[in-house]
Amino acid sequence: MKHPSVIRVLDRFTPLRTKLIELLRSLSDDEWGRATAAPGWSVKDVAAHLLAGDIGVLSRCRDRFPGAGGVIHHYSDLVELINRLNREWVLAAGRMSPRVLCDLLHFTGPQVEAYFGSLDLDAACGPVSWAGPEPAPVWFDIAREFTERWHHQQQIRDATGRPALYDPQYLSPVLDTFVRALPHRFQEVVAAEGTVVRLEIAGEAGGVWFLRKAPGEWALELEAGSQPAAGVTLPQDAAWRMFTKGISRDQAVAKATVQGDAALAAPIFGTTSIIG
Repeated sequence: MKHPSVIRVLDRFTPLRTKLIELLRSLSDDEWGRATAAPGWSVKDVAAHLLAGDIGVLSRCRDRFPGAGGVIHHYSDLVELINRLNREWVLAAGRMSPRVLCDLLHFTGPQVEAYFGSLDLDAACGPVSWAGPEPAPVWFDIAREFTERWHHQQQIRDATGRPALYDPQYLSPVLDTFVRALPHRFQEVVAAEGTVVRLEIAGEAGGVWFLRKAPGEWALELEAGSQPAAGVTLPQDAAWRMFTKGISRDQAVAKATVQGDAALAAPIFGTTSIIG
């Protein structure tokens, strides 16, 4: 069977950051205050959250600074910690002007990119929690970081009426990363060995993936191997929103075409590729 390949995005962080800062510097005072799809967060809050992400990578990962963490026993503990840190940071960042936020993002971004470029992409690191508890390769964690930066920038673009950043060089690896959550999401789904579920994300940046029930697990593959028992086709605009809780399960279902066993396909619509 053909499995999804390594996702390599190191060369795309810099142009993505450039687009972010150009976007932010173009905003009016009114636009900085607009609500986004991130619950309770304005455009300025989302920009501050992106800065927090940079500072976290540099402090926690590059500099090995312990920071203000907590004891993590369960996934719910991680969610609670992340939510608390996000609230605290956004509250403190309320004292920063838009210009300061832009200047700081311009300062931290190249350092984050240099740090990522120094890593052994095939080495093991901690888990990407939404994809399962197992250690992940560094390349996957960096791809996750890329999705964070892309989808929050897209939330700002949505809120301010700017053109979507759907160029395949950005959105294709984002979607390819997001779908890696599917085997973990399907782990409790009971099906006969060899059962196949097909997901097509329609659009220039999309693709086709297959979930196959293997002994003891579901595997993500690029070839069906056998006739799918269920299939979902979802537009790329709806797919990224579904994976990031930008639309509800019902809204995602309404935008999808479902073939075959609808109950078997249903877990796709409950898949999220962010923490929370």
